[in-house]
Order: sequence, then structure tokens, then C-alpha cells
Amino acid sequence: MIPAAAPAPLPGNPYTPQSGDVSIRVEHYELTLKYRMQNNRLSGTATLSIRTTVPLAAFSLDLVGLRASKVNVRGDKQARFSQSDRKLKISLSKRIEAGRDITVDVVYEGAPRPRRSRWGTIGWEELEDGVIVASQPTGAPTWFPCNDHPANKASYRIQVSVDRNYDVVATGQLRSKRSTGGLTTWVYEEAAPTASYLVTLQIGRYRREDVQLAGVASHLHYPPALARRVGTDFADLAKMMGTFELTFGPYPFDTYAVIVTADELEIPLEAQGMAIFGANQIDGARGQERLVAHELAHQWFGNSVGVAGWQHIWLNEGFACYAEWIWSEASGAETADQLARHYWQALAALPQDVLLGDPGAADMFDDRVYKRGALTLHALRLTVGDTAFFEILITWTHTKRSSVASTAEFLEHAAARVPELPLQELFDAWLYQLALPDLPPVTPARAARSPRERA
Repeated sequence: MIPAAAPAPLPGNPYTPQSGDVSIRVEHYELTLKYRMQNNRLSGTATLSIRTTVPLAAFSLDLVGLRASKVNVRGDKQARFSQSDRKLKISLSKRIEAGRDITVDVVYEGAPRPRRSRWGTIGWEELEDGVIVASQPTGAPTWFPCNDHPANKASYRIQVSVDRNYDVVATGQLRSKRSTGGLTTWVYEEAAPTASYLVTLQIGRYRREDVQLAGVASHLHYPPALARRVGTDFADLAKMMGTFELTFGPYPFDTYAVIVTADELEIPLEAQGMAIFGANQIDGARGQERLVAHELAHQWFGNSVGVAGWQHIWLNEGFACYAEWIWSEASGAETADQLARHYWQALAALPQDVLLGDPGAADMFDDRVYKRGALTLHALRLTVGDTAFFEILITWTHTKRSSVASTAEFLEHAAARVPELPLQELFDAWLYQLALPDLPPVTPARAARSPRERA
């Protein structure tokens, strides 16, 4: 039997160098969890299907704030493990080659809590009456052992047993729900390749409402007291889905879920096939509709097409920010060009010290990355025209679906669609120089038009 070819090693991880192990790729996670709300106690078994990318005798997994009591490497009874505050190191009894499959079972438990980072506290967090998991960029190890690298995408099966008067929403499709004694066990499965930071678990007292969004099976989860506000603020979600499918291509997952917590949140959060909002972001007057558009757009940009490393974060946030402007334009509000010129003026008044193509770890979530990223796309749109611009976006989400990408790959992709236009100078100015470039003028031949007008 010819052994399977080894997958390529994961790319370097300069912004979060202590997270992930580039010598392995986890291909599937099976999580069996039990959580007790009253004392914040999590116990679990994680089974990881791993493939080596290089010859190795040891590798590591990320695990923070929880203790592993047993690690079993199937077929290697002499394998050993040790644990630090961030890592679970697994030593094999003998060196193995690249392209080998390893199955590892990790039994662990503890009182999960968010981890402190330069971006604030992230990961598992207790709500007033429930749990929220918001892991971007390195919070996933606060609730399961993983290879926490944005380019390591895997499939998931997540089984969670909780007190029966709570609801569980997790990444993937709900496959089963059964109650025994005082616990209810929920099973979710996600077949689409998913980065660990995009895997989530939400626990609360929610009402579930099933809806269709332009043919996409979807569901809303919210406290009953917020029903009216949710109904108003998400009334146009189906139209928004239709607009983005026209603009970006088919929705890339099987379902889309929206969770609204009873608690207030600092910002909304995206997860694979899901968005999470706080009660403060749902006002019953569509006052935060741009955020609804932003989180939906992440399903194409950031979730389906992920980043090969965090230095390429503008491919997530700049695109999702530009989607806000596309929705505004399509819904009859301000055009993308009006919004672009407004935000250009706002950016011009701020310090020009963030390099969009490589902003640095400390600034990768700076709002200037979001807005300048969106302005870069608008400059591209004005340069190549609507037809070529939206072809670039649709073919990008198609060719890179379920994978990861770098800035260089996007630039190559765009240039290949309009070979008659030299785009390198435009991209160099917007991505790799600090000074804020001028936006191109709007010409009649290249006037920005809404997706509705283009249809």
C-alpha cells in the first residue's frame, strides 16, 4: 500500500507564534463534553485525527486553563505527555514519517475561563445566565485541546451535556437532542473545514425560530423577552443574504444561525455559519444593521475563505466592512462611493502608522485596518469597473472556498482577471505604504452601481 502524500506544513504564524504546531494538521475533532452551570465545571474527552506534515517524534496541542488527566495515542502505548500553562506536549515512543495518521484521545477537565491576551480576554466566558465562546484569535484552547492555527481547518462533531433547562447552540448542524435525568445532550456536526477560532459553543435560555434566508435554512436563537426587537432588526436578513449571494457567490455553508444573548457584548462575533449579538446591539430600530451585514459577510470572507496567517487579516475585515457599504447601497441608503469618501476623510484625519498588508499583531484589529481594507476594495472597484470587480469577488470565493489565502494570492487573483490593467501600483499604495492614497474619481463608464441595478 502506497502511503498518502504528506500535507504541506502549516505556514508560519508570526503574530501568534506560541499558538499552533506547524508540524501537524488536525483533520477532525470529536468533542464529548459535560458542563455544570452552577459551578462552571467542564469535563470532556477530545479525540483528534491528526496527520503529520514532517517527520517527528513529538508534537504539541494548545490547552489553556484546563488540565489533561489522560492522553492516549492509539497504537503507541509508550507515548507520554506533559503539560504547561499553554501547551500539551505529546512524545511518541519512536520517530514517525511525514504523512502518517495519528489518533489521540485527551481526557481533561477544569473550570473554563477566558484567557488574557493583548486583544483583551478571549475564549470561554460565563454570562449572567449562560456561556459564550468568542475565540478570535487564540481563545479556542480555553475549552478544548486543539492545533490553534488559523490555517488548520478541520471537521467537527461536538456533543455537549448540560442542565436540561438550558439550550445549546454549537458550530454545525444539530443532529440529535435527548434528555436523561437532569441533563440534555446536544450533538452538532460540522463537515465544512473550520478553523479552531471559529468553532463556538453558546449556552443559554433561548427561543429557536427557524427561517429561510433566500433558500438557506437558518435559525434565530434569542431570549423570549427580545422577540420584538429581534423580529425588527433581522427582518431584512433574507434580502441581505440574497444581495450577498448575488455579489459574492452562493452562501458557502449549509445553515446560518444568529444568536442574541440577554447580556450586553462589546462587539458582535462571527463563528462558522453563525453570528452572535448582544442585547445592546439589537435596538428594535435597525440601528446596528451594518453589523448584521458585517457578520453575515464573514461567512464568505474569513470563514469559508480563511486567512493563512493573521498578517492577512484585511482579507477578513476589509471585505466584511466593504460588504456593509454594498448592503447600504443595495438597500437604498448611502452608496458605497458616498460611504467610501466619508470614511476616507475620517481616516485622513488619523495617524498614518498602520501598514494594511502587515499591520502587526497589536494593530490587526484596529478599525483603520477595517476601513482602509474596505477603501482598498473600493479603489479597485473604481479602477477596474463593476463587471470586473464583482467577477473578481465571485471567482475568489469560489476558487478559495473552504481553504485559506494570503494577500499575495488575492493580488495575483485580481491581476489575472484584468491583465490589461496594471494593478500593482494601486495595491502597493494601499497595502504597503503608510500614506493614505487618494481614491480614484468616479467616471461615467465606471460609476459604482448597486447589486440590484446590476441584476
